[in-house]
Amino acid sequence: MSFLKVIRADGQTEQRQIADMKARAAETAADIDRKVAAIMEDVRKNGMEAVERYSVQFDKNKPYIVSEERIQQAYDACPRDLRDALELSAKNIADYHEKMMVKTWEYDRAPGAKLGQVVRGLARVGIYVPGGTAAYPSTVLMNAVTAKVAGVGQIIMVTPPTENLSDVVLAAAKIAGVDQVIACGGVQAVAALTYGAGFIPAVDKIVGPGNAFVAAAKKQAFGKVDIDMIAGPSEVLVIADETADPVYVAADLLSQAEHDRMASAVLLTDSEELAKAVSEEMDRQSADMPRRDIIEESVKNYGIGLVFDNLEDACVMADEVAPEHLEVVTREPRALLPKLHNAGAIFLGAYSPEPLGDYMAGPCHVLPTSGTARFFSPLSTDTFLKKTSVIEYSQEELLKVADGIIVMAESEKLTAHANSVRRRKEARA
Repeated sequence: MSFLKVIRADGQTEQRQIADMKARAAETAADIDRKVAAIMEDVRKNGMEAVERYSVQFDKNKPYIVSEERIQQAYDACPRDLRDALELSAKNIADYHEKMMVKTWEYDRAPGAKLGQVVRGLARVGIYVPGGTAAYPSTVLMNAVTAKVAGVGQIIMVTPPTENLSDVVLAAAKIAGVDQVIACGGVQAVAALTYGAGFIPAVDKIVGPGNAFVAAAKKQAFGKVDIDMIAGPSEVLVIADETADPVYVAADLLSQAEHDRMASAVLLTDSEELAKAVSEEMDRQSADMPRRDIIEESVKNYGIGLVFDNLEDACVMADEVAPEHLEVVTREPRALLPKLHNAGAIFLGAYSPEPLGDYMAGPCHVLPTSGTARFFSPLSTDTFLKKTSVIEYSQEELLKVADGIIVMAESEKLTAHANSVRRRKEARA
């Protein structure tokens, strides 16, 4: 049996695959929502007392502020090669995002009519960094460095007070310029950042990944604070032709399949021979991988190799899937770029694998999932900016548009609006 199901595209198969992938986003059950809502309300009412109670219950430890000395010790203890990699990654992230920064601007529509926009970083942002089975320093860098470039006033990082309050995560926080690290996780941490609780301040925005409970908490916090997005399971879609190396393609599909059992790894190609070779390579390469069981389940449930008559049809499907990560490994990958409109990030060519984006290239790896790349963008400096319109008219310029304002306001039966301008018009008469 093929490790990766290889099927010729027939229209119905593609639609079933798209539906299955997008359905993975609806994993937050009603009982999770109810439990999260109860914790959020408890923290809102009872502050730090509730936060401590849930932290002891779920993480076996009360929350605390991680000292500067502890962070420095973690930085010093971080292996030099890893520390160098983290610092290079941070530099690349900053370099990329500095180029996309939106600046304050203004222009004169006419003498006496000045318009513009003031662009400022948010005052305070909370970054959630998961604990659990692994530590993710790359997530710290991607969120915190980007926020720094945007000019955020204060960055608060929360992470569970477990064994994964690791040296490498704390070293990444120091490198990224995080202002304060608080050992607190779960729904209670999101609630504390939303309402404020003891030494955990309320923030303007909460970003960062988490489990289903953290995702539900962020969703419920939205409105009181802003959030980045509700992230679903990871996914990669590879478009490849007969020139692609099956060893590389298989390795890239596996790199996402190992994330979790809900991850998706999809190959779209016009070469059945390549698809079968990729399937064999995935089986061979994953044989000794520690997460082989997770890979097998994710590939079984959400992996597929679809063979199309041509790559144009493959691009049509890719646009419908709107994947988190989209790799193009073809003879001329850039030639397909104009045909690909919906993806969190697009990787062109055999030497632009998805892990390059996860760790070192510079664009943020916090990307829309489960088809939301149709309308969501990657986390970037825009995520951490607040924009304010500025309007400055002289008396003369106001009077030029006064009648139009009055008639529009009266059409909406907002007579006080009309009166505001009419008073100024009459004073000039």
